[in-house]
Amino acid sequence: MSKLKDVRTLTMTAMLVAIGILLGFFKIPITELIEIRFIALPIAIAGALFGPGLGAVVGILIDVGAFIVKPTGPYFPGFTISAAISGILFGLMLYKKEMSVKRILLTQVVYTLIIGLVVNSINLSMLYGTGVLVLVSARLLKEIVMIPINAFLLFLVLKPLPKIPFVKNFGLAHE
Repeated sequence: MSKLKDVRTLTMTAMLVAIGILLGFFKIPITELIEIRFIALPIAIAGALFGPGLGAVVGILIDVGAFIVKPTGPYFPGFTISAAISGILFGLMLYKKEMSVKRILLTQVVYTLIIGLVVNSINLSMLYGTGVLVLVSARLLKEIVMIPINAFLLFLVLKPLPKIPFVKNFGLAHE
């Protein structure tokens, strides 16, 4: 966490948290248990820029901050853990790595399998008492459809970042 002593890093992580909280306001409900959100995007950016540690911190702050600012249901710590694991995963797969379409797509697939289908289905099961397998089967189509959409958005944001002078010294690999 010594990275947070750098003003630029602190500023960038604060902006990503703020963007994540704002993105939490926008969701597309499909059913009571299935909704489309884009809150993982700033967590992925934080993981790619600053590594797994700060990626996890940004994920936690976004989840807790979004709940404090605008609760959309009961607070459940499982989703905070999900957000932290997301930041770790994005950091491990993207930090100081080349931002290729293949890498970003692979990262999105791993994220979807681990977080979207498994961890979040377990969280929803604990929260609402629905069976995990029922939730996984109900959420599967939505998660598959969102892989290319999320990967495209992530690529669109991450690919040009190393060219920005303010960002070039962070953890993104240069071409």
